[in-house]
Amino acid sequence: MLLSPQAERNWEDLCLVLEDVLEDQSHRQLFALELGSGTGQHVIRFAQKMPFVTWQPSDIKEESRDSIKAYIAATHAKNVLQPVHLDAREPWEKWAGLSHRSCDLIVAINLLQYSSFKTAQGVFDGAGQILKQNGLLITYAVYAVNGTITPSCNEHLNAELRQMDPEWGLPDINVLRQLAYGNEMRMERIIEMKEYYKCLIFRKL
Repeated sequence: MLLSPQAERNWEDLCLVLEDVLEDQSHRQLFALELGSGTGQHVIRFAQKMPFVTWQPSDIKEESRDSIKAYIAATHAKNVLQPVHLDAREPWEKWAGLSHRSCDLIVAINLLQYSSFKTAQGVFDGAGQILKQNGLLITYAVYAVNGTITPSCNEHLNAELRQMDPEWGLPDINVLRQLAYGNEMRMERIIEMKEYYKCLIFRKL
């Protein structure tokens, strides 16, 4: 079981966002996909707080999938499926057998800034196919706006990410808005979070 200190710090705030946006649907069973589930801490907490959602965790790394399995076993989570390998850069047809219009919710937490533009494009292309009408894509990250990064601590974070991998860096909200639009989604809300993070809420039209 891997442990992410950041996941321990932010899961409660993320739960509040999810509970808020899903409030009017809590009377029915929903199906959610988490992209880049990492350690598994988030998906387990979400499942405990929102028993009306069945969660499908996914990650490209085997060590992360092993950690998620360990969390599922330790918590006896009934509404979390076994993790699957999913590479968002691949066409949605290869997304672990998920079918067209099968998801009510797709969540990507701290995925986009650690990804190439091709991955971001893949996330939106895939979400556009897999989300049901009125389904939601929620991304949590630190973002650039119109090519500008503020304050200076976010500039430093962007520089650090680019040093790790030249293709990484803070995604630009306007670019993501355009990717959403091209996949029949619209950005519905921007929710300010702690430490300059934001949740972007996209709805499938």
